[in-house]
Amino acid sequence: MSAEASGPAVAGAPSLEVPKPSGLEPGSAAYGLKPLTPNSKYVKLNVGGSLHYTTLRTLTGQDTMLKAMFSGRVEVLTDAGGWVLIDRSGRHFGTILNYLRDGSVPLPESTRELGELLGEARYYLVQGLIEDCQLALQQKSENLSPLCLIPTVTSPREEQQLLASTSKPVVKLLHNRSNNKYSYTSTSDDNLLKNIELFDKLALRFHGRLLFLKDVLGDEICCWSFYGKGRKIAEVCCTSIVYATEKKQTKVEFPEARIFEETLNILIYETPRGPDPALLEATGGAAGGGGAGRGEDEENREHRVRRIHVRRHITHDERPHGQQIVFKD
Repeated sequence: MSAEASGPAVAGAPSLEVPKPSGLEPGSAAYGLKPLTPNSKYVKLNVGGSLHYTTLRTLTGQDTMLKAMFSGRVEVLTDAGGWVLIDRSGRHFGTILNYLRDGSVPLPESTRELGELLGEARYYLVQGLIEDCQLALQQKSENLSPLCLIPTVTSPREEQQLLASTSKPVVKLLHNRSNNKYSYTSTSDDNLLKNIELFDKLALRFHGRLLFLKDVLGDEICCWSFYGKGRKIAEVCCTSIVYATEKKQTKVEFPEARIFEETLNILIYETPRGPDPALLEATGGAAGGGGAGRGEDEENREHRVRRIHVRRHITHDERPHGQQIVFKD
């Protein structure tokens, strides 16, 4: 049994004091406890302010540090009230005692509490409880390990580290509405949301093969980037500025087919397989036709970035009667 605090003595109740060995002066700060009989003899423990009653049989039943303490091999400290002092947190000591009594205990659900209990079990050298906690933590780690990790890029340095730390091809979506100086066109909000939804769908479909990144600090409002072997292969910019007669507006496009095509193209950079020259040629990524005898132009093509930008529509009010001429670049 255990108690968090000691109460006043009850008249007629048997004393739970542990008799001190003869030859020691009252109030002695330290003395060695020897195995006592019968096994119902109680010991009072003060573990970091948490008070517990237990028997010598419980404390010495398994080969732990507590057995060494209460078998007379290690000197222990007591206070004036006869409480044996242990300088550890008492939060999980009750669980330690229950394991020593029963050989098993319900383990905490929280990963943090499991780690704390593991630390206490290691301190008291309770080997069985150590193994139980390690197994429970391993199972939680396997069960809670996410299948799809999508880091959010918060600095250029962080982006470089993420690209350098993975062998997978990378798809990055930059969406940063705070970069916009103008009002959006009527369809821009919907198209921006569609780009984000497509990113989530692609992440679910290719989570085991590609690394997906979100960027919220870039200069563009909505832009897709595709990386293979640590370098940028393609880019799809989804925003443009519409120049109207009285004001400028930001237009967000949703080039779904192009984005999906570039995502499929980037799969050729999966590890351990390198880029297939024939597939690179078919998708426009690099020149094919074999590795031998390639010229400088073919080498340079592998380092080009395919940049796809939506068209910019410019409207000027140049006619005297308010008629408009539309130019497209």
